[in-house]
Parts: sequence; C-alpha cells; structure tokens
Amino acid sequence: MAEKKEKLFDQFPPVTTEEWRAKVDADLKGVPFEKKLVWRTNEGFNVQPMYRAEDIADLKTTDSLPGEFPYIRGTRTDNEWLTRQEIIADSIEKANEKALDAISKGVNSIGYRLPKNSVGIDDIKKLLKGIDLTKIEVNLSTCHNHCVELARNLAAVVVEAGAAETFRGSVDYNPLRGALKHGRDIDTVAIAAQAREIIEAVKDVKHLRVLAVDSDMLTNVGAYIYQEMGYALAWGAAWMTLLTDAGMDATEVGCRIKFNMGVSSNYFMELAKFRAARMLWAQIVEQYKPSCRCACKMHVHASTSRFNQTIYDAHVNLLRSQTETMSAALAGVDSITVVPFDTPYKTPDAFSERIARNQQFLLKEESHLDKVVDPAGGSYYVETLTVSLANEAWKLFLEVEEKGGFFAAVNQGLIQAAVNESNKKRHTDMARRKEILLGTNQFPNFNEMAAEKIEKDGCGCGCGCNDANNPEKALNASRQASDFEKLRLATERAANRPKVFMLTIGNLAMRLARAQFSANFFGCAGYEIIDNIGFDTVEAGINAAMEKAADIVVLCSSDDEYAALAPEAFELLNGRAEFVVAGAPACTEELQAKGINNFIHVRSNVLETLQAFNARLLK
Repeated sequence: MAEKKEKLFDQFPPVTTEEWRAKVDADLKGVPFEKKLVWRTNEGFNVQPMYRAEDIADLKTTDSLPGEFPYIRGTRTDNEWLTRQEIIADSIEKANEKALDAISKGVNSIGYRLPKNSVGIDDIKKLLKGIDLTKIEVNLSTCHNHCVELARNLAAVVVEAGAAETFRGSVDYNPLRGALKHGRDIDTVAIAAQAREIIEAVKDVKHLRVLAVDSDMLTNVGAYIYQEMGYALAWGAAWMTLLTDAGMDATEVGCRIKFNMGVSSNYFMELAKFRAARMLWAQIVEQYKPSCRCACKMHVHASTSRFNQTIYDAHVNLLRSQTETMSAALAGVDSITVVPFDTPYKTPDAFSERIARNQQFLLKEESHLDKVVDPAGGSYYVETLTVSLANEAWKLFLEVEEKGGFFAAVNQGLIQAAVNESNKKRHTDMARRKEILLGTNQFPNFNEMAAEKIEKDGCGCGCGCNDANNPEKALNASRQASDFEKLRLATERAANRPKVFMLTIGNLAMRLARAQFSANFFGCAGYEIIDNIGFDTVEAGINAAMEKAADIVVLCSSDDEYAALAPEAFELLNGRAEFVVAGAPACTEELQAKGINNFIHVRSNVLETLQAFNARLLK
C-alpha cells in the first residue's frame, strides 16, 4: 500500500482574516488599527499591513500570462532588458569612441543628444561607426525642430547597413519639452505635421520609435507615481488622437510611440506602476481599433530618478538608484538607464559611469533578475497595489481628457501646476522629515564639504532651450535636497562655521538620545557639533560651552528635569550664545514665559528652523 503523503501545513487549522485582525487588535492594546498600521499613500489610497488570497480573488489582473494582452505581466516572454548608457561627449568623434568603449564593457543600448547642427547623414555615420546596428539599440535626440532630419538620416544609415529589419532604437521627438520646462506655447497643427513627416521618414525601419512620451521629466521634478503614470497615458493618447484624426493608421502610430519613464525609490509602488501602466495603455490603444495588437504593447525605457539625488553624501545616490533599478527590472521594462551618482554636481566621469553600468550588471549576473518574468505576479500586495494605482491613474487620465487632452492641458499650464504642487509638498515633507534623504535631512556627515566639487554644466545644445518664456507656466526643476544643500553651502562659505554644543545632563538615556537627535538636526546645516558624555551641574556645562566658543548651546535632558534645568542654563548663558531645548516638554509654556523660545523636536520644521539660525549666525 502506497504511503500517504501529508501536505505541508495540513496539521495547522486555517486562520481567518477576522482571527488575524482580532490578534492584531489585542497586541495594539487599544490603539486604533487604522491609525497605527494603515498607510495613506500620496497616490490617494490606503495600504493595509497585511494581505491575503481573498484580497485578489476577484481581480482580473491575475488571469493573463507574460506576453498576453493586456500585457500586465509584460510584453515579452523573457526579461532580457537592455542596459543603456547616455553618452556624454563634446564631439561626435569622442561620442563614438565612448560608445564603442561602453559597448565593449557590456552595454547594449546607447543614448546621445546631438547638437542641432550635427544631425546630417555624415554626422550619424561618424557617430555610429563600428557599432553593430543589428545588436545595439541606438537612441538619439536633438532639438525637436531638427528631429525630422535626424530621423530621416538615421533611417538611411540603418537601411544602408542592412539592419532595417532587426534594428532597435528611437529618435526622441518631444515638442513639449519647451512647454514643460520653460512655459512656452505649443502648436498642435505644427506638431501633427512634423510627427507625420517623421513617421514617413522612418517607414523603412520597422522598430524605430519616434514619438516620445517623456514622463521622466515629471518624475525628475517631483511628480507622484500616479501623476507620472496618468499623465504618461494622457500624453500617449494625445499622440494617438492627434495622428489618427489626421488620417494615420492606428497601428503605425502605436508602434512608433516610446515611453521614457522615471523610477523613484518607492520600491513596490514603482514595480506596480509599470505593470498597471502596460495594462491601461493596452486598453487605451485598443479603443483606436489597430489592425494588430502589437500596437497595444507599451515600449518602456526607465531612468532612475534625478529628483532625489543629492550633492552631500552623494554615494547614497547609489543605494537609491539600485533599488529603483530593481523595481524597473522586476517590472519587465524594455531598457534601463542608471543615472550616475555624481550627476547633480558635475558631468559624470569614467568612474561614476562604470559604477552605473555595473549596477545593472550586478542585477543580471549576480542576482539573475533577467531570468525571471514578472516575479511579482500573484503577490497579494503587488497585485493590489497594481489595481489601486491603475484606478488613481485612470481617474487622472480621464480628468485630462475632459479638459481637452494632454496637449491642451500643457498649453494651459494645468499639468505644470499640478506637478509643481507635488514638488512643493515634497519639499515641505522633506523640511519636516516626513520624507527622508539619508545624508541630507537625516544622519548627515557633519564634516563633509562639497562646495569645491560642484561644477557648472549647461545644456550645450546651442538652441536657446534654457531661455524661459513663461516661468509661471514651467515645471519647478528643483531637486528635493536643494533647500538643505543651500543651507550647507551657505555654512561652508561663511567666515565662521557655527559651533553647536550639547549640554548633556540628568537622565542618562534621555540626554544621550536627545544629543544624538540634536546633532543630526543641526548637522543638516553643516554646523560643527561638539558632543559630550554629560555634566554634573548646569554651570559646568555652560562654562565648558563658553570655553569652546559655542554659538548654540543645546540642553539635552528629560522632560521632567527641564523645568528646573532650562531656566538655570538660560540665565547662566545670559545671551552669550543661542539657547535651545531639545524636546517639547509639558513645561514649554512656562519656559517660554521666562524667555526661552528655541525648541527642537520631531514635529519641528527642520529646514525653517535652520534657516532662522543661519540668518542670525552666518556672517
């Protein structure tokens, strides 16, 4: 008789969601579940602390396979994404040399921005000399008014090389760049004419995509995930509507669109974004009745975020871009650019470009992420995020359509205004430490100096694209760390770097914790931190602070002890330095009545507090 095999976990009774919830409520000891454990996202929906099979039981998103419409699980049956490097060089000859070097080191996709006077066929041949166009993806851009010539000449070079059937690449025709970056008006009639001309110019090269949806522009200025996704869909739909209304075939238009999207550090949310975007885009294009569903496939290039990159503690940028790259790779995008870590303050050098390449190679060669298609498929959490994001992005998409479509909304400044509002909120959240950039507004390297490493780097295209026509209708391009970096640079350039003295006294645990908090707080402005193990008396602490020529004295103790210690310290200091109490004790009003007005705690606006100290101390 065959031995009966016991299934794993059969010995354990099933546990219902209600039973789990009862256990959690018991452990919370009266603290509201929704307040303590439910996360309200910036995307407008709640995220629960746990998900179960029942949460995805009715979702249709789990029914398809990779490569199947609506492509939620990917447009391919493999995950061989392309590793792309943006070639930065001051001449075509040097760009070719640099591209060949990158290719020899494993890159299989290159990007390059050509000056407007260097888009001739001879220029293209020089740029692509020695590059196998049947194996290497080529992505070129220039000022949009010269994209027709660029596309025509690139197509001619590809055909001449005998690579028309196998070539993969793009020409970044984005006539909205000036409108989004500088508030210029756009002419949809002229855009339609140019777009038709470009598509006609590349008709012999099947896989050359020329209609850009550059939603990475929005991510790089602080747009939330649902905003980038919703606006990207609206942008793509604007191309479909504009050109099909002009008589072009929906399949031809759909197969010429390329989405260049950003990736932020919200790991699972970004992973879900690409899955949801593919699903919605497929259904949008299907409404235009293309003759082939290949037009419904969303071709996506992902670039890691520039918005969260920092000048100080810049190597932390590597950690951010690594998780961002993982999100994009696991989501099944077609190609990825890792923005080098030193981009915010200089032209990337050979070292930073090598590291950026290796970040992708690490995920392929060491982690084998390219060997698995849609590993998140079926995950209770990711599937729920995918649907939730899709719902919010779809609402935004419909709002844009109701206002006349994406081009009209850009012309009215509606897109810019909405993204700028998100930028503003994210700067505020950064100031209050609701959003954290390690090394900038939390745990800074107190003694790092960065002013000397900053280099100026303009566009260099010679087209006047940096000239703002209407700043009020332009995107705010300030990075999230920019306000704190301005503080620190001001400190570096000041004649005297302020000294912050920790007057630690009383309760051992509290004084140490508050000294660490205060050091991190003032370190965000680059002040010199003088920490101490503790003093027996307030007088000894004040005397030590004056011996060190402290500009700020921070009293670090427990709430119960502040009522007696703070007035004594304030009186002994007698205005010789700024006096600060670390914490928000119950006796705050009493202390304020005695003239003590500086308190720092977890609810403080770190940026505004430090700006006020800078205004008083820097000379």
